[in-house]
Amino acid sequence: MRNWIRHPVILESRRILLVPLVEQEIDQIVASSLDERIWTYLPIQGTASDIRTALQEAIQARAQQTQYPFSIVDKQTGQTIGTTRLLKLDPINRTLEIGWTWYLPIYWGTGYNEECKLLLLNYCFEDLKTIRVAFIAGEKNIRSRKAIERLGAKFEGIFRNVAIRHDGKRSSACYSIIDEEWPETKVHLENLVNSKLTGAR
Repeated sequence: MRNWIRHPVILESRRILLVPLVEQEIDQIVASSLDERIWTYLPIQGTASDIRTALQEAIQARAQQTQYPFSIVDKQTGQTIGTTRLLKLDPINRTLEIGWTWYLPIYWGTGYNEECKLLLLNYCFEDLKTIRVAFIAGEKNIRSRKAIERLGAKFEGIFRNVAIRHDGKRSSACYSIIDEEWPETKVHLENLVNSKLTGAR
């Protein structure tokens, strides 16, 4: 990863700043993200201890070059409103997964997710030269699956009983965008983002 993802990665759009997750902001993120709705379908239960451990593990994974976690910052307020990660990094085959994305519920449905994903996907396809970016959501997580589909990602199928979570057995819905699809998908995402920005004026 050292020669593929050059730390620190900072990505910026009109409303969002993506910056590397750091230890110093973990307490603030934990304090603001205890709403149980955030964690319904994520691998942890969403207690303060669970969230803190997950964030610390993400930072350690970056040091081990297996993940790259970001804080999602609202530029208007300067507040961290969620996190996201590049996962399953495979620089040899130039593939990865975008996951562990969550936002404070007040930002749901506001277009921030599309803006964030446009930043990440542009970085993946145009800087890292990925040939495939994957997205995985719990089969029952309809809100996240619709959000992934809205990006233009293609549904690949269901991986059945892939894990046991705090709420029972989990099957995963798998999606991807490949490099040949990126130019058209980029235009689609730019149009989504611009329509949200226009509506927010």
